[in-house]
Amino acid sequence: MSDIALNPGSHPAHVSPQTLQLKTPPVWLRLYHPLANATWRSGLVVALALLWELAPRLGLTDPTFLPPLTEVLAAGWALALNGQLWEHTSISLARSLGGLLLSIVLAIPLGLAIGWYQRLGNALNPLIELLRNTAPLALLPVFLLLLGIGEVSKLSIVVYACAWPLLLNTISAVRQVDPLLVKSARTMGASSRQLFLKVILPASVPTIFVGIRLAATSAMLVLIAAEMVGAKAGLGYLIIYAQFSFLIADMYFGIIAITAIGVTLNFVLERLERHFTAWKPAPARH
Repeated sequence: MSDIALNPGSHPAHVSPQTLQLKTPPVWLRLYHPLANATWRSGLVVALALLWELAPRLGLTDPTFLPPLTEVLAAGWALALNGQLWEHTSISLARSLGGLLLSIVLAIPLGLAIGWYQRLGNALNPLIELLRNTAPLALLPVFLLLLGIGEVSKLSIVVYACAWPLLLNTISAVRQVDPLLVKSARTMGASSRQLFLKVILPASVPTIFVGIRLAATSAMLVLIAAEMVGAKAGLGYLIIYAQFSFLIADMYFGIIAITAIGVTLNFVLERLERHFTAWKPAPARH
């Protein structure tokens, strides 16, 4: 056991430099775990890509229905050169992000109000329970019939799909704030407004961001389904058109593009969450 452990009250001046050197792990050891984790994650993705490339070429799958990955990427490059990729991607991004932002503006304030005011929550709870258990994709024909196949119906179905994870997570975030924090703030003479702004709202941010990330996933999922049913542009339309035209490589690249958008959006939301929850202690790494 080191001198520090034997004499916890000793002055740092009595600690030998050798002891401090032993207590501080070397740089390579501090970098080992992050690098190992990154290598492991990227290794799995590379292995999946190699399997996709080799399986059709080795006759394990029919290359007509599952072309090699390099052919899929070549088809994507051709779509990028002729402008179709950017056209469909930009339209889908505008629809999904527009619906997501609109649902954030509407659902989060409503969730904060329902979570904060118990009477309002009790009054709206039956309606919330009825609507949240209705699958958005089941209502897609209704939105198309009532609003047509234009942009309004697609934006509306995205807003509807995003609203529920946002609303429910926000309500849960407000109601699950540590009662000790609330009691301490009240003891210190905080008003209801100060309690909400200084305690409830900051403590709710992590759970609200969980709802935002779930809503972002729902936005892309519902939008792609809507574009497959009634649209003339967008990644969903690109996929279904490529399937009907037997442009299989284009179809697979459309799926890859949607996955890339989802991963990128999730990464951006994680960064935003870290920025707004910088007060939280970092999770322990094993």
